[in-house]
Amino acid sequence: MTEYNIDPLDLAALVASRVCHDIISPVGAIVNGLEVLEEEHDESMRAFAMDLVQKSARQASAKLQFARLAFGASGGAGSEIDMVEAGRCSTAFFEREKANLDWRVPAGLLPKAQAKLLLNLLLIAMNSIARGGTIVVSAGQEGDVATLELVAEGDRARLGAGIRDVLTQGAVPSPLDAHAVQPLYAALLAQEAGMGVSVSEEENRVTLKASTRPEALAGVNDPD
Repeated sequence: MTEYNIDPLDLAALVASRVCHDIISPVGAIVNGLEVLEEEHDESMRAFAMDLVQKSARQASAKLQFARLAFGASGGAGSEIDMVEAGRCSTAFFEREKANLDWRVPAGLLPKAQAKLLLNLLLIAMNSIARGGTIVVSAGQEGDVATLELVAEGDRARLGAGIRDVLTQGAVPSPLDAHAVQPLYAALLAQEAGMGVSVSEEENRVTLKASTRPEALAGVNDPD
């Protein structure tokens, strides 16, 4: 088992910083809209500001609900997470993103570590198609083997530098900051879930796959 040399307090602080980074933009937009409503008397400007506040509030709420499942302790220790709820939160999260989400995870419950891993891999997949595209998310169980799969397709789809090694080789990002901590957190979740992660990159496509039978993923992590 890979030993990650990171202080638990540092990990908690970096994950908290990552969540705050994702939330600060829509919250800032809400504040700006409220300031316009306080100072502006033109009805068209007030309508624009109110629309900004409403859209930004929905975006902030969607990001917070997604973060609660992906990073938080939803359901308590040792519990399971409802995939219908995870799909709903993920769909709402993607409403203001460039990528489209095709959620094909069947209704039911997944162990918390697996569910959180799925959502964190979803963030990685989304960042791999920053220009826009589609992410297909699926999960399955055959006997005692659980599998998670995310296929991201879009123009110039590619993982960020070092992410492959973090997910598949147990590497720690350097430097480790609020942006780089998210793939590391995903790797830690995979370890907790007893799953191996494979990465496959083709032209305009990135595939992330996790399985409770890591040996089945051997040889999949080829760069091209």
